[in-house]
Amino acid sequence: MTQRVCLVHYHEIGLKGKNRATFENRLLANIEHALKGYPVARVRRISGHLLVEAENGDATPEMAHAISRIPGVARVSRAFRCPLDEDTYVQAAIDALGEVEGSWESFKVHARRSSTTYEKHTLEINQIVGAPLCVNFPDKKVKMHDPDVQVIVHVVQGDVYVYTDTGPGVGGLPVGTAGKVVSLFSSGFDSPVATWMVGRRGAVMVPVHFSGRPMTSDASEWLCQDIIEAMAPSGIIGRLYVVPFGERQREISLAVDQSLRVIIYRRVMFAVAERIAELEGAKALVTGESLGQVASQTLENIAVVNEMVTMPVLRPLIGSDKQEIMARAHEIGTFDISSQDAPDCCTLFMPRRPETHARHEDVQKAWDSFDHDEMIESLVQNVEYIDFDQCASYRPPKVLWPRHTELAPAQWPR
Repeated sequence: MTQRVCLVHYHEIGLKGKNRATFENRLLANIEHALKGYPVARVRRISGHLLVEAENGDATPEMAHAISRIPGVARVSRAFRCPLDEDTYVQAAIDALGEVEGSWESFKVHARRSSTTYEKHTLEINQIVGAPLCVNFPDKKVKMHDPDVQVIVHVVQGDVYVYTDTGPGVGGLPVGTAGKVVSLFSSGFDSPVATWMVGRRGAVMVPVHFSGRPMTSDASEWLCQDIIEAMAPSGIIGRLYVVPFGERQREISLAVDQSLRVIIYRRVMFAVAERIAELEGAKALVTGESLGQVASQTLENIAVVNEMVTMPVLRPLIGSDKQEIMARAHEIGTFDISSQDAPDCCTLFMPRRPETHARHEDVQKAWDSFDHDEMIESLVQNVEYIDFDQCASYRPPKVLWPRHTELAPAQWPR
């Protein structure tokens, strides 16, 4: 009996050594979690691939698209799964080629065998399948190099998988294979893209948003939630922390020279984010900084902010320009949300002329002009958070479990 299944291809996982099975099993679990809303019968490993089977035997294009957005997936193919019967898999090849959309003029058959005792050689399979295709598509040419369409006939573990449509995935590594990372998260373009890029490398992401509340509205907090929901198919985020920062920003603005405000804001933010990372068991921070894009992102200013933390700070966008970042935002589905204006801590008490090349001694003097230790401790103690059911690998820190209902704003769903 012929079924339609999703054949999941990976690349980097295949290069792993003895721990390859660990990566495959993590990807399998992530796929199961991401497809909870689909009629999936089971997900299992076969030789060099993962196989997703639908309850009714007909995996849909929507299911294949959802799988393609999961980190660790290189490609997804909606394949016909057939028994080792020539008539059956030849008919599947005819059906698969007949489904090809758009304009095409040439094709070829590419047979493969792995983990099988099937007696037919790949050259024989090419001939068995190719001849009927030439009869059924007489106006199309067979082209061995650079054809418009390839008909793949893959014999593996007692079945034959036939397909032509292979959709690209996002690549990377399965979420949950690289530990936890805390990201400084806003509702703009940069930090969501940076968060997604590190999550794509296998990290479980824990974003921290510094809100201008109570000096501004909570609009940016809602936009951050919308952005996280837009990134849900990737399954990278487990929890969002919100730090009401507006009142403390006002204190800083009254205590330090206006040109150094942004640097001092960011030093406090880094210190708070590191404390949250320690509670979460995270091993690094992530920012959306791009070298020279704004005043706080010059080398001198990055250096005086960076000294606030001891853990690594990852900056995946450091060499990207704004157009590249916005293109990536389009790709991951956050562009339209990030295009909306919302007041947050980044727009609050901004100086007219921010310092672009801060000197360490000036920054230290400004830092010592207020009780920064008390401020950091207070911000950590009053952090709020909300959990999201999109990351199969996220485990909340036990120390914060009892405080959930007290800290999460009442209007947020729990």
